[in-house]
Amino acid sequence: MNVAIELLSAALLLVGATFYLAGTVGLLRFPDVYARLHTLTKADNLGLGFIILGLAVQADSLMMACKLLLIWPLVLMASATVSYSIARRADEMGIAPISGDGDSA
Repeated sequence: MNVAIELLSAALLLVGATFYLAGTVGLLRFPDVYARLHTLTKADNLGLGFIILGLAVQADSLMMACKLLLIWPLVLMASATVSYSIARRADEMGIAPISGDGDSA
């Protein structure tokens, strides 16, 4: 049973790291602030969720697992707030989204 928990935890951590990698690639490749925010909020929040699940599986107690799982919704709320603030400021500065054909929308 211990080996099964270790394998499950490792798989969840690997999936989480893959989402983080995808978010990083999106940050580097996407053309404007809005697309970058989208990829970071989606990929990093999913990545964090899988990493927390992977750590919660290995937690010593139920209380520790609950504390770990409480981190995820708190980070989701903070991420949404910060992303909204960044997008609103970019809009106030007149930064337009770039359409798929390379022209500004």
